[in-house]
Amino acid sequence: MSMHGAGGSSRSGAAVFCLVFLPFALGHYLSCLLRGVNAVLTAELLGAIALTPAQLGLLTSAFFLAFALVQLPVGMALDRYGPRTVQLWLLALAALGVWLFSRGHSFAGLMWARALMGAGLGGCFMAAVKAISCAIAPSRLPSVHGYLIAVGGLGAATATMPVKLALHYTDWRGVFLGLALAALAIGLLIRLLSPAMPAPAAAGNKVSVWSVYRDPGFRRTIALILLPHTVFFGVQGLWVGRWLADVGGLSDDSVAYLLYLGMAAVIFGAIGMGMLTEWAARRSIAPMQVAGAGIALFVAVQVAMACNVLPSLPLLSVLFTLLGTVTGLEYAIVAQSMPASLTGRAATCLNLLIFTGAFLVQAGFGLILGCWPLNSLQQYPPQAYQVAFGVLAALQLPGLAMFFIHRYRRAGPSGKMAACTAAMINSKEDYETRSLWTSRQGKTGPDR
Repeated sequence: MSMHGAGGSSRSGAAVFCLVFLPFALGHYLSCLLRGVNAVLTAELLGAIALTPAQLGLLTSAFFLAFALVQLPVGMALDRYGPRTVQLWLLALAALGVWLFSRGHSFAGLMWARALMGAGLGGCFMAAVKAISCAIAPSRLPSVHGYLIAVGGLGAATATMPVKLALHYTDWRGVFLGLALAALAIGLLIRLLSPAMPAPAAAGNKVSVWSVYRDPGFRRTIALILLPHTVFFGVQGLWVGRWLADVGGLSDDSVAYLLYLGMAAVIFGAIGMGMLTEWAARRSIAPMQVAGAGIALFVAVQVAMACNVLPSLPLLSVLFTLLGTVTGLEYAIVAQSMPASLTGRAATCLNLLIFTGAFLVQAGFGLILGCWPLNSLQQYPPQAYQVAFGVLAALQLPGLAMFFIHRYRRAGPSGKMAACTAAMINSKEDYETRSLWTSRQGKTGPDR
């Protein structure tokens, strides 16, 4: 793994890890930690400030709303000014929001602080994607992005037991004060350690974000992966635990243990998926083919979940999270296909679609469950979950079917897909559309 700086010099793999990956990964780690920390501190917040359930929900969702609203402007700023400069200012804004949250004494004050927090952390993952895409060869992107997603999983895990342990030594205000200092420190670390990215071409600055959505490669990627990605994000973050309790009859401790196993599955799944993709690339198997196979298994797990076979529920909950990590390849595939001057816009456009879709999945799943009455234990019947999971699986099938039909047509009736793919690498269509269907693993440096 080598880094190509503005001056054309290259850095060792250790230098890339210490100067590029680690500082930006710490920002993503903090973002995932703060995204979920309210769930752990709910009792402390309710004990300190009188909040209704609706206010508590709005307080949590303010983070996601602000996070989504800043995606497009952050993407344009990343491409124009570079991730090093943008992250310094964004993390300073996040530190301000976290500090204000630690000082909040009213619902309105906490909500606005939480919104500032979300806006400041809205660029952490995309800044990391941008910096990594400019620092390493495209062939290394799937595995390094897998490591980045794994670091985010560690952040989400830290928001559980470690935060609870911290409450033995301080209160929730002290926890947020420490996190505010951490945000400021990470911003300064990125600014001091990370090298400046090459200045983008003037033409790249004038390209509209809509050109990203119009890009054939981008559209082809989201046609296969976007819906499964939003299902993974939306269901794993809210409904899997409720499904285990309502349908499986599992205790709170058992559900918590399985959800913790799910966090571990995210970490190991993300790393393993990146390594598998690189292994496949050395055998001329494109990342889109790996994604197609993984998503087929992911949808199969959802079909099995819809069947509500009680003995398999714990295993299926972990498999859902493990196989769902294949959707993280979406970022690497898009980064491989787009010019380096557009990777910031592309990552944020993708993130905007994913966050919006995850919101719709969460809300839609709840609306389907709401069609059935709750029982005396405040549980939804198994039939409600069967329909909800069945609808999600059905929505993903068209994109999956189109992917395999397209692959079959390109391979021809004989089924010699690999030979046909190799023959088409230099075809006019692939050249004009920068198709994601052919791998760019042979490149040794990022696009310019």
